[in-house]
Amino acid sequence: MEGLKKTLKQKIDEHRPRTVRLLKEHADVKLCDVTIGQAIGGARGVRCLVTDVSYLDPFEGIRFRGRTIPETFEALPKDAGNEYPSVESFFYYLMTSEIPTQEQTDEVIEGFKAKRQLPQYVIDVLRAAPTDTHPMTLFSQGILAMQRESVFVKRYNEGMTKFDYWEPMFEDVCNLMPKLPTLAAYIYRMKYKADIHIPEDPALDLGGNFAHMMGIDAPYDDVARMYFILHSDHESGNASAHTTHLVASTLSDSYYALSAGINALAGPLHGLANQEVLSWTMKFMDSLGGAEPTEEVIKKALWDTLNSGQVIPGYGHAVLRKTDPRYESQREFCLKNLPDYPLFKVISQIYNVAPGVLTEQGKAKNPWPNVDAQSGVIQWYYGLTDWDFYTVLFGVGRALGVLTNIVWDRALGYPLERPKSLTTAMLEEAAGIKE
Repeated sequence: MEGLKKTLKQKIDEHRPRTVRLLKEHADVKLCDVTIGQAIGGARGVRCLVTDVSYLDPFEGIRFRGRTIPETFEALPKDAGNEYPSVESFFYYLMTSEIPTQEQTDEVIEGFKAKRQLPQYVIDVLRAAPTDTHPMTLFSQGILAMQRESVFVKRYNEGMTKFDYWEPMFEDVCNLMPKLPTLAAYIYRMKYKADIHIPEDPALDLGGNFAHMMGIDAPYDDVARMYFILHSDHESGNASAHTTHLVASTLSDSYYALSAGINALAGPLHGLANQEVLSWTMKFMDSLGGAEPTEEVIKKALWDTLNSGQVIPGYGHAVLRKTDPRYESQREFCLKNLPDYPLFKVISQIYNVAPGVLTEQGKAKNPWPNVDAQSGVIQWYYGLTDWDFYTVLFGVGRALGVLTNIVWDRALGYPLERPKSLTTAMLEEAAGIKE
């Protein structure tokens, strides 16, 4: 295959300058209502997706069904002793846009309890994998294994009108969603806790039972509720949401679609980023050599990082132009529950200093922290130090939003997604530089 590889490298080397020239010199040339820069640049900023579940405002942050994160937390019902609302109440809210009563919330809680046990064959699939399999691979495999139970597939094969597609899709979602925390906890205990598992507690809601099965004491149950809600949805354009939507648009069921979305989430430019931020921060702490993380010390260290050609991970966002409200929510939790934790103190001081440093450098469009800059420290504090598992946590939360979206996609009859492609030669012709 060396001959093929050699020829391919030659072709790549010949082609790359064409793409670079288009982006540097002709990015603003319009192709209908889309520019060359947007066509090559991942459709960034192209307004061509529709969702009513959430919206990301560059200066306000995420709104769930019209409410900001603080408004959402305030409006949803909470059980006595819990700082955060149940995931079940939030699921009801995402699906309907209505704040549920306690009675409506309890109905979802009981419905989820009845469906959260893993089938034995899923456990068999997990155990058949090599021991060094990444937890995200196991998570995706576990979801996909359950596809055999899809109500949507059964009803579709029996025959139904497209106006009824949403009902079996909803049934699939309600069967799948409550199993995801159970699946995640099983993977965690199997890989990192000597394969010793903790049976579920039928008295607990989804967040409480997840913390229980993980073997982490309170207030980690509230951490789980907060984390899953904050990571649930980020409008339709992010990779995991878009992938799930795209696959479901083919009329694949929720198991196929979510598994694909989880695979997108696993990438370092998406859900894996929180792991990378924590790794960088801990190395950063080591570089301080035990010095107090004063503003002066942090500022010098950040400039050393930037001057060495590295970036400050966790800072910047594709859409946001302010501090990510999801960061702020988790920061508030840390200030209340772990204000003196050394790792948090470093992260907090970076938050105080980094935006000014990045603004002075002048290269960052958004010098403010995103959610990944904060989320890892809470997990680490409560003993979850196996950071390759963090993206699984992200995946459980993200499922709430993307599964809601595909129910509504089917309800509104959204079609198969199929954008049109252009060749590089066509772009060069539009830019007036075709030879």
